Amino acid sequence: MTVLEHVTRPVDAVVSRMRALDAALPARDGVAVFNRVYLTVTEEVDRRLHGGEFPDPRAATALDVRFAQRYLAAVDAAAADRRPPACWRPLFQFRRHPGVRPLQFALAGVNAHIGHDLALAVVDSCHALGCEPADLEDEFDRVGELLVALEERVREEVMPGPDLLQIADPLTHLLGAWSLERARDAAWAAARALWALRHCRDVAEEFAERLDAAVGFAGRMLLTPLPG
Repeated sequence: MTVLEHVTRPVDAVVSRMRALDAALPARDGVAVFNRVYLTVTEEVDRRLHGGEFPDPRAATALDVRFAQRYLAAVDAAAADRRPPACWRPLFQFRRHPGVRPLQFALAGVNAHIGHDLALAVVDSCHALGCEPADLEDEFDRVGELLVALEERVREEVMPGPDLLQIADPLTHLLGAWSLERARDAAWAAARALWALRHCRDVAEEFAERLDAAVGFAGRMLLTPLPG
């Protein structure tokens, strides 16, 4: 086994877990909708890691795996009848609601994962690697480029119809109220703030809890049942 193969094994394991979820969940299930989109992006990260396209594969792997593990931990919590983080609760609560469209499920998952999990994954990675957030900025930006591809994949896979939504469709207004780029920028700012607060444990925990709650509130709005 090469050094690169050893470094990328954790990403392979994450991809395998997501593929297993994809095979096990009903296609219309809200978590399955998000999982399919996220799996595509994680497979692309894995491909690029194996292709040597990341200057620091160890740092990229640490960030990608810790990012994915937060989503998978939420899945495990829900499956065990434990409360997942507030940011994920709306998706698990509404995953089978007939009035919620696939695009809403996908966006709610992206909102939870980027709005909350990404910031904490940066902090987790800094602790694991013994570095500062600034040392991970290149990897964060590269992963961010793939997240933009994730948004494009959402639109390709689950956007209703071949053309843009009609302006009168309520889903048009939901789409216009949420921005992946703004969420990514906010995640980087939150990661830096949490790292700066790492020696003030109570303040850092309160900051993280409020971030979790705020992202959960946005997710609940994204999952507002709409007429067919």
